Amino acid sequence: MNKVYFIGAGPGDPDLITVKGKKIVEKADVVIYAGSLVNKKIIDCRKESSELYNSAHMDLNEILDLIKKSVESGKLVARVHTGDPSIYGAIREQIDPLEDMGIACEVIPGVSSFVASAAAMNKEFTLPDVSQTVICTRLEGRTPVPEKENLESLASHRASMAIFLSVHMIDNVVERLLVHYDELTPVAVVQKATWEDQKIVRGTLKDISEKVKRANITKTAQILVGGFLGNKYEKSKLYDKTFTHEYRRGK
Repeated sequence: MNKVYFIGAGPGDPDLITVKGKKIVEKADVVIYAGSLVNKKIIDCRKESSELYNSAHMDLNEILDLIKKSVESGKLVARVHTGDPSIYGAIREQIDPLEDMGIACEVIPGVSSFVASAAAMNKEFTLPDVSQTVICTRLEGRTPVPEKENLESLASHRASMAIFLSVHMIDNVVERLLVHYDELTPVAVVQKATWEDQKIVRGTLKDISEKVKRANITKTAQILVGGFLGNKYEKSKLYDKTFTHEYRRGK
């Protein structure tokens, strides 16, 4: 019996799906993709005879039934998610029942939008004396967030932050971050990172909300927060000529 491949299609640029993920899409008999987010160009490589389904129009049971019938018919299934499916991908609720049915599942990781957003600005989340921690989170909406993970609590660490699925609540995001971050803390909002119509808005907690509204960004965006977006940092020890490690002796 064939297995189901859960594929991270990357942030949007068709070239950013992994080679392994693309090879599966190319040979799959059935392709089920998250049509509300996945760039359609990414799955243009599928074979002409494959069946294509947009999961944006399907509920969980419909998706599971389709996968079950396809696998039982000996078909190879590619379940294509945006970014990396391990982050806000809702894959456990698909994988667990499929494995209970005896259907093997394999996850192929992808490039998440939060790292694609940093790349779009040539930034590094983990500058040595600025932050060595990256927090990925979201505001509660129709999907709740555990109380111990509320934004104010996470902001108390003043780490580098990537806030998903929350740009439509930018005022609320800013208000809650200001509990711990200074109003001049750098912020960037990246909409549709790596897509042809990518948009980047830079500012601080003091002015980012107004800038985002002027840019008419209401969805499909990352909010990046922290000193890593600034220009003050110490160089790492990694390439310091006086630093000795396993492969190089300091001078």
